Amino acid sequence: MNPTYDFSGRTAFVTGAARGMGLATATGFAESGAAVAMVDRDPKELQAAVEKLTDAGYKALAITCDVTDEDQIKQAVERTVAEFGSLDMAFNNAGIQADATELADISLDDFDQMQSINLRGVFACMKYQLIQMRKQGSGAIVNNSSLGGFVGVPGRATYHAAKHGVHGLIKTAGLDYAAQGIRVNGVAPGIIDTPMVSDMKNAEEGVIEDMMRDVPIKRLGQAEEVAAAALWLCSDAASFVVGHVIAVDGGYVAR
Repeated sequence: MNPTYDFSGRTAFVTGAARGMGLATATGFAESGAAVAMVDRDPKELQAAVEKLTDAGYKALAITCDVTDEDQIKQAVERTVAEFGSLDMAFNNAGIQADATELADISLDDFDQMQSINLRGVFACMKYQLIQMRKQGSGAIVNNSSLGGFVGVPGRATYHAAKHGVHGLIKTAGLDYAAQGIRVNGVAPGIIDTPMVSDMKNAEEGVIEDMMRDVPIKRLGQAEEVAAAALWLCSDAASFVVGHVIAVDGGYVAR
């Protein structure tokens, strides 16, 4: 991704940063001059991603963290500030998907696991990011949601419940913190060419092909296209955008 914004002197915090949309966004922040705390639960994959950026001369820090653990999130934010001096931008991206299952057949454990990562994890990250940004009196947070935050899809109750919840967090936190110099927004990707989509394709025959029939642009999105929207929302160019979720979905939810 070519640098579009000047984030020199700013610090970004990206979860799920080892691959896919998280990696693309972390790379975009770094290429635009930001120091980047790259947060992921897979230490080996994370270290490889960070080394690729640091070898290219960018500022990046690897932090192994499970977003279901509040203490680990708190420590990750504190380490970021200790290393780079501030926390100016955050992209809360860590998330999981599950096989399509009718609601009546979903266990409470499976429901709780989905919420613990895709909703509770976003909430906890926002909490500690906002504590720091409130001290600074400035900051921008972008949560990675999904087209599932706007619509329903058969068999995806747990995932879509979590993503609808993320939209509620974005809107409410946007209202809470706008007057304090902190903007909270989100992106809602459609069907993006990432490892998660590849996993779905391998696990469920025909699922991606079925979903693609409802994508007006008639192609998969790219992780860099989601990153571009996230970077814009964190930039001064989006200084009047608050509590909004941008669909980056090739027209899926506009139908």
